[in-house]
Amino acid sequence: MNNRDQESKYFRAKERVENIKKFYTSALSYVIFIGFLAGLNYWLNEWNYPWFLWAAFGWGIGLVFQGVKAFGFNPILGKNWEERKINELMREEEEQTKWK
Repeated sequence: MNNRDQESKYFRAKERVENIKKFYTSALSYVIFIGFLAGLNYWLNEWNYPWFLWAAFGWGIGLVFQGVKAFGFNPILGKNWEERKINELMREEEEQTKWK
């Protein structure tokens, strides 16, 4: 393994760690803010109409997508699909340049 591959793996890992860190920060913000909205909703009308659930649902969808991106869960293309595809395309390019 050469130095370039090692650097590439390092930068991909660093980017993934940053995404995971952002996800955890967003999840903590979600819990605190939705908790605040739930308390406010209860204080104003004792949950006769739980309007805070609209905010929880909307923000929750975004949080799920952020988690999928951060943890690399992709049920459609499978685990490590992107890495395998990149390697496949790099091999094809190497074969094409060999014969030129």
